[in-house]
Amino acid sequence: MRCPFCNSEDTKVVDSRSFMDGFSIKRRRECIKCEKRFTTYEKIEEIPLYIVKKDNRREKYDRNKLMRGLVAATIKRNISREALETFVLEIEKSIQNSLRNEITSSELGEIVMKKLLEVDEVAYVRFVSVYKEFKDIESFIELVEKISKNRKGD
Repeated sequence: MRCPFCNSEDTKVVDSRSFMDGFSIKRRRECIKCEKRFTTYEKIEEIPLYIVKKDNRREKYDRNKLMRGLVAATIKRNISREALETFVLEIEKSIQNSLRNEITSSELGEIVMKKLLEVDEVAYVRFVSVYKEFKDIESFIELVEKISKNRKGD
């Protein structure tokens, strides 16, 4: 592992910890040459996943794109960045466990929406309002009423 400060390959691991519920390892490293510390993350390399878009284009799955959508949906909600990382990892694991290397964007959206509803209703409504591309306020109101009815039915 090269030092990001001086580019030396002579580094040592100072501390290792399980990260994101055991899906990854977080390592603190120190450069022997410049003595600066930095953090690295180690995770299992996985089979590439492709998203089939509405127009049948295939696009390599980009976890950052999903994270951006989730960050926007959960802004000012009590959900940590680490919780979002774990959320995304769980979605990725469930797709990989299905042994498929392609998934439609609508299937991915449905998985995210179902899981997000379990985590935070406000974030769910925000995500769905963008994902479903609501054209009017009535569609938005229907969604909120549906959530409210389901909650009262519990």
